[in-house]
Amino acid sequence: MAAPGTAEMGGGETPAMVHGGSDPERETGQQGSRGDSMSSPGVTPELDMKDVELNEMDPEKQPMNASSPPAGSPGSLGEKNGVVKVKMEEEDEEAKMAASFTGLTKEQLLQVAGTPGWVRTRWALLVLFWLGWLGMLAGAIAIIVQAPRCKDLPKQDWWQKGGIYRILQVEGFQDSGSDGTGDLAGVKERMSYLSKLKVKGFVIGPLHVNPEDQPYSTNLQDVDPKLGTLQDFRDVVQAAKKKSLKVILDLTPNYRGQLPWFSPDVWLKSDFQNKMKEAIQFWLREGVSGIQIGSVEHLNDSQLLSEWKNLTEQENIDDQARVLIATTDLRDPQEVFSLLNETSGVDLLTSQYLQELLRPDQNDTALGNTAQKLILNYIEKAGSRWLGWSMGRPDFGHLAQSMGEQLLRLHHLLLYTLPGTPFTDYGDEIGLRDTLGQPASSNITRMQWDNTANYGFSRGPQQVAEPEASNVTVQAQQGHKGSILSFFQELSELRTKERSLLHGNFNLVQSSNPAVFSYLRIWDQNKRFLVVLNFAYQEISISLLHSHLPPQVDVELSTHASREEKQLDLQNLKLLPSEGLLLSFPYVA
Repeated sequence: MAAPGTAEMGGGETPAMVHGGSDPERETGQQGSRGDSMSSPGVTPELDMKDVELNEMDPEKQPMNASSPPAGSPGSLGEKNGVVKVKMEEEDEEAKMAASFTGLTKEQLLQVAGTPGWVRTRWALLVLFWLGWLGMLAGAIAIIVQAPRCKDLPKQDWWQKGGIYRILQVEGFQDSGSDGTGDLAGVKERMSYLSKLKVKGFVIGPLHVNPEDQPYSTNLQDVDPKLGTLQDFRDVVQAAKKKSLKVILDLTPNYRGQLPWFSPDVWLKSDFQNKMKEAIQFWLREGVSGIQIGSVEHLNDSQLLSEWKNLTEQENIDDQARVLIATTDLRDPQEVFSLLNETSGVDLLTSQYLQELLRPDQNDTALGNTAQKLILNYIEKAGSRWLGWSMGRPDFGHLAQSMGEQLLRLHHLLLYTLPGTPFTDYGDEIGLRDTLGQPASSNITRMQWDNTANYGFSRGPQQVAEPEASNVTVQAQQGHKGSILSFFQELSELRTKERSLLHGNFNLVQSSNPAVFSYLRIWDQNKRFLVVLNFAYQEISISLLHSHLPPQVDVELSTHASREEKQLDLQNLKLLPSEGLLLSFPYVA
């Protein structure tokens, strides 16, 4: 039995051993109890003093045994006097260190590497590497040798890489003031618009002082005050340069008179010829990128053209060639190209040749064949000369007046896909029509920009009491997918970037219908273009024959905004009335 005042504890534990506390009262009681128990009869006096010492030690210094009391129970290591203790997993770190591979020493590696087996293995791998490398090199050489080689691109000057816009009558383009007459400052205002047309440059003028039929009062080096000043012209050139556009100046002397070159007894005189040379040099030094000379059939002297060409070559700057353009009213190709012998040096020649397509007595059901003969004959007579294609001005008027909107689109497609440089007169890109009741040669049709007063041409007094709302304005058509302007912009951009349209071969494609004119433009390994033009006023179905044609083609452009197909089968191809199609297909080796 236990002595009085002493609790009976298993394993010789005292209350202090269980609680591990340091309360003085408890310690005093414990000491009293131990004294009593030691002195009391019937109690074993031999206590395990090590247990007492361990229990009285700082708990943090006690050893961590594998068999700890359960968490939350008295004497557990997880919680002591309200303090949570974290046990470091030293065993896991030791296990990781034991599992890490130390590898071979340097001496052991050298010993193993020198064995015959490893030496043979290294030699085998080295031989395999070089055999593989030589095999790949031989394969690459074989591919290069057997692959078809690309043709060298022909050298082209800037005027051969896109269309040229013509503002031959500055009076009708844009009035910057309020006097109702277009001027140079107005041209500068519309430079952003010209840039959006994706053309390479524009012809402007003539601009010089020219009292009608008065050669000695004509000043080829001064700007007509009605159109602006020399500084205004310089501003136009600088504005065009910022938009990467080239300015070509028309320098036809007597542009306001009856005969463009006055009379033979004037233009044959050395004094007049010297004035022309001085004027060409003057304007080239003012920054123009080319000179246009009109009605060259009246000169009848190609030597003059050669002298003027020498001047443009001498004034080349920044590796940019200056162009010399000649125009003629002749329509017979033999007469047209007889004006230009091989030594004339003219870079471009435009004529009224294609106006033959616009004769009122033409049969539309056979007009495709007519167009085919005209084009092939002109290309043949030109020989190696670079071609220029134009219609309309100066004496014919705007194209929409005579052919309507649908045929106008078709003719845009024709001019911009033939080999050569296409020319477009201002207003034809939106379907502008001439003022009724006036002859085209004397008619100055004002450009229509929007539906405000004077259609945005002038800020002066309104000239039409109530101008009718019109869709033949730049504002109405800009950004409109189905408009003539949007069609023209897309076509012009394709002409500047597609190699087959830039310098591709021209191949005729035979059609089963005489109303259709069709041809291919092909350059080396680039995308091919097929042009199909239906000159008839009704819908037709055709079959096209050519060895290069695939069974199916992609639709790049249609003159009909209603056509939605992206691909077409060339078997029994259906064409809408007066529809032109620009189709494409990839090169296949």
